[in-house]
Amino acid sequence: MEIMTAGMIIMEKLIIEIERLKKTEIGELVRKKMHEFRKKRKNEAAVFSELCFCLLTANSSAEMGIKVQDAIETGFETMEEGELRDRLRGLGYRFYNVRAKYIIGARKHKENVWAMITEAENEFDLREWLVDNIRGLGYKEASHFLRNIGFENLAILDRHILRTLHENGLIEGDVPKSLDRKRYLKYEKEMEKICTLANLPQGELDFYLWYLKTGKVLK
Repeated sequence: MEIMTAGMIIMEKLIIEIERLKKTEIGELVRKKMHEFRKKRKNEAAVFSELCFCLLTANSSAEMGIKVQDAIETGFETMEEGELRDRLRGLGYRFYNVRAKYIIGARKHKENVWAMITEAENEFDLREWLVDNIRGLGYKEASHFLRNIGFENLAILDRHILRTLHENGLIEGDVPKSLDRKRYLKYEKEMEKICTLANLPQGELDFYLWYLKTGKVLK
């Protein structure tokens, strides 16, 4: 007879709660968003807008990123750096100087990003390229960007998700405040254990775990 550990009991409760959410309006909303993300990958302007959104969310919030994205729209592609910086500041965005520089820098790779996305066969290799070439994108931000344009198998390891992994015994010790590449890939692999039990890809599972921590479904 298998003896269930405390971690296994907590994990079982988590999976039961996710299964419950799948059958509610939250599950319907998550599936709708995943469908919208897959469609977004076919639109070059939408892809670049999501890249800028994810550059903005680092050390900020999804709500602020959405606010800025909705206000600036195609300005991510057209504004001069000074104009973009002033617009970010006017919208109450905290890191207006450095993020304006990152967005202008990302424009130089816009065509390469679009070409790689339309031809991509391996989202993990695509993430590595993004981290290496787009200043301001770490593994979390690159994973977030790719999920938001329809790639489903990458973990978005923000503080809420890391706390969930810790609570379920998948991270030992304290919850890390930052992750290097080695630890990011290690915890992404641990997250896959929840994916298997919940029968969900990483990107979709993220919505449920984020909702359980925040009560919100954003993007």
